[in-house]
Amino acid sequence: MKSINKILLISSLALTAGSVSAQNSYSGYFLDEYTYRYEMNPAFGNDKGFVSFPILGNPNVAVRGSLHLTDILYKNPNGENNILFTNPNVAVDDAMSKFGNRNKIGADLKLNILSVGFKALGGYNTVTISANSNIGLSIPKTFFSLAKEGITNKTYDITNMFGRGQAYATIALNHSRDINQVPGLRVGAALKAYLGVAYADIRLDEAELALGTDAWSAKTKAEIYMSAMNTKFETDVYTPKGPDGGAPRRYVSGVNTDDLNFGLNGFGMGLDLGAEYKWNDFRFSAAVLDLGFMSWSKGSKASTDGTQTFTTDAYTFNANGDADNSFDNELDNLKDDLCKLYQLTEIQENQSYTKAMGATLNFGVDYELPYYRKLHFGLVNSTRINGPYSWTQFRVSANVAPVKLFSANVNMEAGTYGVGFGWMLNLHVTGFNLFLGMDHTLGKVTKEFVPLNSNAALNFGINFLF
Repeated sequence: MKSINKILLISSLALTAGSVSAQNSYSGYFLDEYTYRYEMNPAFGNDKGFVSFPILGNPNVAVRGSLHLTDILYKNPNGENNILFTNPNVAVDDAMSKFGNRNKIGADLKLNILSVGFKALGGYNTVTISANSNIGLSIPKTFFSLAKEGITNKTYDITNMFGRGQAYATIALNHSRDINQVPGLRVGAALKAYLGVAYADIRLDEAELALGTDAWSAKTKAEIYMSAMNTKFETDVYTPKGPDGGAPRRYVSGVNTDDLNFGLNGFGMGLDLGAEYKWNDFRFSAAVLDLGFMSWSKGSKASTDGTQTFTTDAYTFNANGDADNSFDNELDNLKDDLCKLYQLTEIQENQSYTKAMGATLNFGVDYELPYYRKLHFGLVNSTRINGPYSWTQFRVSANVAPVKLFSANVNMEAGTYGVGFGWMLNLHVTGFNLFLGMDHTLGKVTKEFVPLNSNAALNFGINFLF
């Protein structure tokens, strides 16, 4: 069983270990002979045809966020295991200074099961079958304040805490070609079919708490939708202790995943559109990706049925309490309190749910040095439009192809999730292609190899050229 907030909290920490929107390697956006440039702009074509090594043709994993492991875990002054930020040995001011007003973290995993590219029909064509998974969290600062400070303050307003995750497969058909009537112009498009496996959307829109003499006055609004085979909500009964709390009431206390199965549970369609224009030593490009939707079925929905107001004495919000300061115990305390806080009471089974995939916009300009054609510089802006999980980044790169068999680049990024350094190496000999790169180079890690910073990305691939 997994509770609502345990999904949020544990996911925010586990993502940095590589949990599983599709992800593309923007380090390769301008790189010569990078096989999968067409996935960032369908107008891009290749000089040669290719067949990917199954599964290992283009695995791509990335985590990004403004919430880092070092914001939540601290070194124990006694030299023992790390402690949670809620531990009394961590000063309130020190802990709260780490959190922004809106704390985001997300992870993307994309595996190309099989990809084929070839020249035909007057242009370049690709057929791609991939497996995709992503998860995102958006947590307000007041959530961490409540967990850290307990009932120090008189009021708390936890507004807009969101979590979303999905797993699906994609079948994409891409075609690109030069427009002879407009010299220098090339266009492309990809038609995509999405096959959904599992989906969860958690919207904790509102939780206003006001501390009275011996109880809380709470106003909450929340909704959770989950679509996965044989997944159902679990419930419990909360019985108020005092006369002002009202009658006993049943609420959603978690999710039962004991009988969870994976199968086709959703279907959607999408479209990628792109264009590239060459003018003198410049190349300009623009694309929109995943312009589409997914319709999920066989889902379960739980909600507060609008905004609910009630009085309760159940919430102490002291993560440590009388328990040991262990990581697991502190999470369990938070779990119990938050499930009671939102008290989702309305449950509907077999509900359908249609959601936009979340589009990505890419705009790039590439400049080739006239006195050394093997070196060119690029600037690309990528923006993900996906509600509370939106982000944007600018990436400037230096790309070089000193010989026909090898190309490489280094790049710097700046955007929603800070500043980072990326690179890519690309070997493309006769009949064989191998590449390796990182959009955000991995920094310090724990002894369990968990990154301390929430920004990291890895992309590599093995392909056969013809």
